[in-house]
Amino acid sequence: MCGIVGLYLKNPALESQLGKLFEPMLLSMTDRGPDSAGFAIYGDEVANGSVKLTLQSTVPGFDFSALMGALEGRLGQSVNWFQNASAVVLKTTAKEADVRSALAELAPGVRIMSAGQSIEILKGMGLPKEISERFNLAGMKGSHIIGHTRMATESAVTMEGSHPFSTGADLCLVHNGSLSNHFRLRQELKRQGIVFQTENDTEVAAGYLAWRLQQGDSLKVALDHALEDLDGFFTFAIGTRNGFAVIRDPIACKPAILAETDDYVAMASEYQALSSLPGIEHAKVWEPAPSTMYIWERKSA
Repeated sequence: MCGIVGLYLKNPALESQLGKLFEPMLLSMTDRGPDSAGFAIYGDEVANGSVKLTLQSTVPGFDFSALMGALEGRLGQSVNWFQNASAVVLKTTAKEADVRSALAELAPGVRIMSAGQSIEILKGMGLPKEISERFNLAGMKGSHIIGHTRMATESAVTMEGSHPFSTGADLCLVHNGSLSNHFRLRQELKRQGIVFQTENDTEVAAGYLAWRLQQGDSLKVALDHALEDLDGFFTFAIGTRNGFAVIRDPIACKPAILAETDDYVAMASEYQALSSLPGIEHAKVWEPAPSTMYIWERKSA
């Protein structure tokens, strides 16, 4: 079943409250996804020429301090990092490819959840409340965020199978639904150089969008192609460095609701997830139409 939620702040004055506003939205989706949860938050940007990566380990008490020391030795430069429970956010001026190569050798069991200038992805197994508290979601700041609660009906409950999925710089996607042609698309995208870490069909959708954007498509054009090339039923919430998007397939059998005020745009699988937001009683509220793109973007920095 699963639940998806997203919040995009149009009013920068609210960015210090992003996590506090978003937490009850995520928790309200517990009944739709009690097995695992995760979120992608955008903020705390690094400068051009730098990269920020989110790393996570499933090994309890993993020694990230030792790993960071070894990584600095391998890269020949210091790195800026901080640990948040089972995750580390790493900032560096080294080339992303060099960092990925070093990490693959030094700690092959540590997964890179996201990379870019703004994005951080944090996720794990357990109730949404446990995940929220584990990573101190309520205390987080940023411009926009998307999240997912998972009910694993067709695969095991694992951190790797949890959403969001990211396959490109500052790009992530959460999904409610199922794709019927993900195996064929996975093979085609691999030939185009897209790397996958799981067997989840949602990661294929994220990889498809990453590939389209690499070809020079705008987000709108990439989503236009997605409607043609992705078979199945889906509601997607997509995050990029500059924006937030929602799209449903032509049948639109998976639920979704949108709300917009002068301060924010919010989406969720159910209206109850929006009811805690300030000013929701005055918001424009509607159900997104089938095969229709809803995109909100800031100007590129």
